[in-house]
Amino acid sequence: MAKGVAAGGASPPGLRLLLLWSGALCLAGCRSPASAQPAVPCQAPVQWEGRTVRYDHSTGKNTRAAVSYDGPNQRLRVLEEKKGLIPCKKFFEYIYLYKDAVMFQIEQVTKLCSKTALTEPWDPYDIPDNSTYEDQYYIGGPSDQIMVQEWSDRKPARKFETWVGVYTMKDCYPVQETYTKNYSTTTSTRFFDLKLGISDPSVFTPPSTCQAALPKSMSDEC
Repeated sequence: MAKGVAAGGASPPGLRLLLLWSGALCLAGCRSPASAQPAVPCQAPVQWEGRTVRYDHSTGKNTRAAVSYDGPNQRLRVLEEKKGLIPCKKFFEYIYLYKDAVMFQIEQVTKLCSKTALTEPWDPYDIPDNSTYEDQYYIGGPSDQIMVQEWSDRKPARKFETWVGVYTMKDCYPVQETYTKNYSTTTSTRFFDLKLGISDPSVFTPPSTCQAALPKSMSDEC
């Protein structure tokens, strides 16, 4: 006969009361670590270098690039990657200087440069403090998994979110960010090969050809 259980399978009154009390506490607060909502978002790295693939849903284009990200100084450098010979296609380097509200576009072969105003505010690669926790899960397969968290700007009064970010649980690296507008997805960006720090700060300095920069953006077609 099991300890603490009376003959006939009935529990003593004191034990029944204890089990009911414990069950009520568990219903109120017992959740697995994977499903429990964290109190606050993790803090993403403020300076890193890596690679991205940005998919524009309006044009159907994927843009692969090497990226240098400098959060404290609100600077971003994007160097488009060439993955083969594409006839009549130009590749550019972009230098975004948000504190100066300007963007430089440099053609990689000719170094021809354009300078235009940045009208959008600085949007760091991080999880804002007022974000809504969506989910926590593993990416990858058995023996090769990474735990990530998914956050959004969804609020209870609004059904749809305009931003969803997926970040690693351990070091809070960005994995993917998706933006929507007017209920349609606009861009999706995947991040990989990230390394902390900026190995060459000079990448944020426009080349000398930008001293005579064109006043409008250049087309990527020949």
